[in-house]
Amino acid sequence: MNIQWMAKNLKNRIILSAGIISYMLLLFLRIPLSRFIGDEGVGLFAPAFELFILTTMVTTYGMSNAVAGIIRYRVKRERYRNADKAFRTAFVMNLFLGTVMALFLLLFSSWIAEVIVLERLARMAVMAAAPSVFFAALVGIFRGYFNGYGMGVLTAHSQYIEKAAMLVGAILGGRAFYGYGQKVAALYQVEAHSYAYGALGAMLGVFASQVIALLHLLLVYVIYAGAFKGRLGQDNSRRAETRFEIQRMLVINMAPAAAAAFLSNLFMMVDQRCFNYCMNVTEQGSVRTAQWGSYYGKFAPLLGICAAISCLSVHGLTGKIANAYEREEYRSMRERMGRAVRDASMVSFPAAVYAAVLGKPLAVCCYGRTTAQSAVLAGWLQKGAVLVVLFTFSFLFGQILYKMRMVREMFVAAAASFAVHLAAAYFMTQRLHMGVDGLLCALILFFGIYMVLAFVFLNKRVKYRPDWFAGILFPLAAAAVSGLLVYLLNMLLSGVAGAPLCIIVSLAVGLFFHILALMLMRVIGEAELQEMPLGFLFIMLGRMTGIL
Repeated sequence: MNIQWMAKNLKNRIILSAGIISYMLLLFLRIPLSRFIGDEGVGLFAPAFELFILTTMVTTYGMSNAVAGIIRYRVKRERYRNADKAFRTAFVMNLFLGTVMALFLLLFSSWIAEVIVLERLARMAVMAAAPSVFFAALVGIFRGYFNGYGMGVLTAHSQYIEKAAMLVGAILGGRAFYGYGQKVAALYQVEAHSYAYGALGAMLGVFASQVIALLHLLLVYVIYAGAFKGRLGQDNSRRAETRFEIQRMLVINMAPAAAAAFLSNLFMMVDQRCFNYCMNVTEQGSVRTAQWGSYYGKFAPLLGICAAISCLSVHGLTGKIANAYEREEYRSMRERMGRAVRDASMVSFPAAVYAAVLGKPLAVCCYGRTTAQSAVLAGWLQKGAVLVVLFTFSFLFGQILYKMRMVREMFVAAAASFAVHLAAAYFMTQRLHMGVDGLLCALILFFGIYMVLAFVFLNKRVKYRPDWFAGILFPLAAAAVSGLLVYLLNMLLSGVAGAPLCIIVSLAVGLFFHILALMLMRVIGEAELQEMPLGFLFIMLGRMTGIL
């Protein structure tokens, strides 16, 4: 029975965490992609992919959530005709938005490549992003429709299908077009053409994933069309809402959240432009694309995956905190806030420490033992590891703001942190010519300011006082101790074992002692251990040694 409960709980978590796991797949995609199209290819793929992500913040994230909320409200009150009209109105609006955005990318691809990101050869990949943006808009509206009718499982399945197709499609497309690009490069005696075609192929793979996701959603829509149409005969609407009313509600509900999400994800485009300008000014333009490809294709995914794993540990609590607040159960809400902060600390602190300590073997896995790129990547991981902690707490407080309908505060936090990041990135790259180190400092400022502002806004509403010892300091001490053990073990094994084995053994030992230290400091007990994978082993150990 316990095994069945654990399996059901795991299934529910996978469905509820579809957004974060999909984000992890997006990050992971870049690592194998660089193997097939090179760091230069990933550097040319980056602006097109980021533009695709930014446009989906409006059409897939903003509009999808807005139409889901509007439909959900009407379905609960059995106003099915108005819910159907809301879907059709939103469909037309998103179709228009997707068309405008796709045409903009198509017609201004040269200007975007040459002026915005200073990568002339990225033009083909940017053009390939145009149809991806159009189909993503349609995907987003159908997901909002199904979410509004309480069919979140179907949208979660859609996300997994889309990201799996994107992973396979981008790699296969990049590899195929890279091979063709090599022939073009040999013909024109310009090696960069092979990377440009590789980026084009990868972006076409992204386009294929949107087509597959849309076909899946259309199939589901056709299957359930009869049931949805049957509900129209049970309609209890007092009056028919006009399209203008629905459009107004969609814009009001969509705009703040979409703008906040857009600003929260815009930093990568800005950073690439600042970095390329810095490299050109310092006469390193010949290696700028490869270096950015390494930063975008290896450093950002490695740290991003660590941060996403940390976010998974607190994602389920954000909704419970918001629900407790709506029910005016303030004591329960503050207890869950304390648990969320503690869980974020317990996972993000060791993740950041291990990313810094194991930077060298991680870089060796990406590049090989003796390459200069591995040393550079290891240095970036060590300097930027704190971003794991800052991103995790930014995510935690930002999600609570969103679920408590404090969207205006979330937008202010995003706008202020982006403005500071923009100023810092400009100064450190354009004036001080610090390159990636300057961008890392600017990113630390971005997430640090967002985290502080989000916490301040949240604290004005909920009056939460963190437990500094059990919630912050003790998990930090446990992470430091286990990190020291990981460092020593890594030093011992690096000469006799390969980098993958070194990472696996070091992480296993480090996590064991991290959890043991948390048990010794009474940060976690049996209740928390029962929810952890293999937690029963620590419960047995704690009972045998008298710790529990």
